[in-house]
Amino acid sequence: MAKEENIATQEKLGEGINSGNPDIVFEVFADDVVDHDPAPDQGPGAEGFKQFFTALGSAFPDAKVEAEHLVADDTCVAIAYTLTGTHEGEFMGIAPTGRKIEARGMQIGRFEDGKIVERWGSTDELGIVQQLGKSPTG
Repeated sequence: MAKEENIATQEKLGEGINSGNPDIVFEVFADDVVDHDPAPDQGPGAEGFKQFFTALGSAFPDAKVEAEHLVADDTCVAIAYTLTGTHEGEFMGIAPTGRKIEARGMQIGRFEDGKIVERWGSTDELGIVQQLGKSPTG
Protein backbone atom coordinates (compact mmCIF):
# COMPACT_ATOMS: atom_id res chain seq x y z
CA MET A 1 0.00 0.00 0.00
CA ALA A 2 2.89 2.39 0.69
CA LYS A 3 3.93 2.37 -2.96
CA GLU A 4 0.46 3.41 -4.17
CA GLU A 5 0.15 6.04 -1.41
CA ASN A 6 3.53 7.52 -2.35
CA ILE A 7 2.62 7.65 -6.04
CA ALA A 8 -0.66 9.39 -5.14
CA THR A 9 1.27 11.95 -3.08
CA GLN A 10 3.68 12.56 -5.97
CA GLU A 11 0.74 13.03 -8.35
CA LYS A 12 -0.90 15.44 -5.87
CA LEU A 13 2.28 17.54 -5.91
CA GLY A 14 2.16 17.72 -9.71
CA GLU A 15 -1.50 18.73 -9.63
CA GLY A 16 -0.71 21.45 -7.08
CA ILE A 17 2.11 22.85 -9.22
CA ASN A 18 -0.04 22.73 -12.36
CA SER A 19 -2.93 24.53 -10.65
CA GLY A 20 -0.65 27.22 -9.17
CA ASN A 21 -1.27 26.17 -5.55
CA PRO A 22 2.02 26.48 -3.64
CA ASP A 23 0.29 25.54 -0.36
CA ILE A 24 0.11 21.95 -1.65
CA VAL A 25 3.63 21.53 -0.25
CA PHE A 26 2.25 21.31 3.28
CA GLU A 27 0.16 18.30 2.25
CA VAL A 28 2.93 16.41 0.43
CA PHE A 29 6.22 17.37 2.15
CA ALA A 30 7.17 16.71 5.77
CA ASP A 31 7.75 20.00 7.61
CA ASP A 32 11.45 19.18 7.96
CA VAL A 33 11.95 17.68 4.48
CA VAL A 34 15.57 17.67 3.36
CA ASP A 35 16.25 18.88 -0.18
CA HIS A 36 19.65 17.65 -1.30
CA ASP A 37 19.49 19.82 -4.44
CA PRO A 38 17.69 23.05 -3.50
CA ALA A 39 17.11 25.83 -6.01
CA PRO A 40 19.10 29.04 -5.61
CA ASP A 41 17.73 31.04 -2.66
CA GLN A 42 15.43 28.17 -1.58
CA GLY A 43 15.02 28.00 2.19
CA PRO A 44 14.87 24.79 4.24
CA GLY A 45 11.95 22.44 4.80
CA ALA A 46 8.43 22.57 3.42
CA GLU A 47 8.42 26.36 3.76
CA GLY A 48 11.40 26.50 1.38
CA PHE A 49 9.46 24.46 -1.20
CA LYS A 50 6.50 26.83 -0.85
CA GLN A 51 8.87 29.76 -1.42
CA PHE A 52 10.29 28.04 -4.52
CA PHE A 53 6.91 27.11 -6.03
CA THR A 54 5.57 30.62 -5.34
CA ALA A 55 8.55 32.12 -7.19
CA LEU A 56 8.14 29.61 -10.04
CA GLY A 57 4.45 30.51 -10.35
CA SER A 58 5.26 34.23 -10.38
CA ALA A 59 7.85 33.78 -13.13
CA PHE A 60 5.80 31.26 -15.14
CA PRO A 61 2.10 31.64 -14.22
CA ASP A 62 1.14 28.87 -16.66
CA ALA A 63 3.86 26.49 -15.42
CA LYS A 64 3.04 22.84 -16.01
CA VAL A 65 4.93 19.76 -14.93
CA GLU A 66 4.24 16.56 -16.84
CA ALA A 67 5.66 13.29 -15.57
CA GLU A 68 7.10 11.39 -18.52
CA HIS A 69 8.28 8.35 -16.59
CA LEU A 70 7.69 7.19 -13.02
CA VAL A 71 9.34 4.37 -11.08
CA ALA A 72 8.38 3.56 -7.50
CA ASP A 73 8.99 1.14 -4.68
CA ASP A 74 7.72 1.15 -1.09
CA THR A 75 9.93 4.07 -0.01
CA CYS A 76 10.87 6.10 -3.10
CA VAL A 77 9.30 7.58 -6.21
CA ALA A 78 11.49 8.66 -9.11
CA ILE A 79 10.15 10.74 -11.97
CA ALA A 80 11.47 12.16 -15.19
CA TYR A 81 9.43 15.21 -16.14
CA THR A 82 9.04 18.11 -18.51
CA LEU A 83 8.45 21.64 -17.23
CA THR A 84 6.79 24.16 -19.56
CA GLY A 85 5.66 27.72 -19.10
CA THR A 86 5.64 31.29 -20.36
CA HIS A 87 8.10 33.74 -18.81
CA GLU A 88 5.89 36.53 -17.44
CA GLY A 89 7.78 37.42 -14.22
CA GLU A 90 11.37 37.72 -13.05
CA PHE A 91 13.31 34.46 -13.03
CA MET A 92 16.87 34.14 -11.73
CA GLY A 93 17.33 37.88 -12.21
CA ILE A 94 15.96 37.84 -15.76
CA ALA A 95 13.14 40.31 -16.48
CA PRO A 96 10.02 38.87 -18.16
CA THR A 97 10.55 38.05 -21.83
CA GLY A 98 7.20 36.51 -22.80
CA ARG A 99 9.13 33.50 -24.14
CA LYS A 100 7.93 29.95 -23.72
CA ILE A 101 10.26 27.46 -22.08
CA GLU A 102 10.49 23.70 -21.99
CA ALA A 103 12.96 21.89 -19.74
CA ARG A 104 13.50 18.33 -18.62
CA GLY A 105 14.20 17.27 -15.09
CA MET A 106 14.43 14.31 -12.75
CA GLN A 107 13.51 13.89 -9.11
CA ILE A 108 13.70 11.15 -6.51
CA GLY A 109 11.61 11.48 -3.38
CA ARG A 110 11.92 9.33 -0.28
CA PHE A 111 8.65 8.95 1.60
CA GLU A 112 7.59 8.24 5.15
CA ASP A 113 3.93 8.05 6.21
CA GLY A 114 2.79 9.29 2.79
CA LYS A 115 4.94 12.45 2.78
CA ILE A 116 8.20 13.34 1.06
CA VAL A 117 10.99 13.48 3.68
CA GLU A 118 13.98 13.70 1.30
CA ARG A 119 14.38 14.92 -2.27
CA TRP A 120 17.15 14.67 -4.84
CA GLY A 121 16.78 16.11 -8.30
CA SER A 122 17.70 18.48 -11.05
CA THR A 123 15.97 20.61 -13.65
CA ASP A 124 17.79 21.97 -16.70
CA GLU A 125 18.09 25.51 -15.30
CA LEU A 126 20.85 26.35 -17.80
CA GLY A 127 18.52 25.35 -20.65
CA ILE A 128 15.78 27.57 -19.22
CA VAL A 129 18.13 30.57 -18.96
CA GLN A 130 19.32 30.01 -22.53
CA GLN A 131 15.73 29.79 -23.78
CA LEU A 132 15.14 33.16 -22.12
CA GLY A 133 17.94 34.62 -24.24
CA LYS A 134 20.80 34.65 -21.73
CA SER A 135 24.20 33.03 -22.19
CA PRO A 136 25.72 30.93 -19.41
CA THR A 137 28.16 33.74 -18.64
CA GLY A 138 25.56 36.48 -18.42
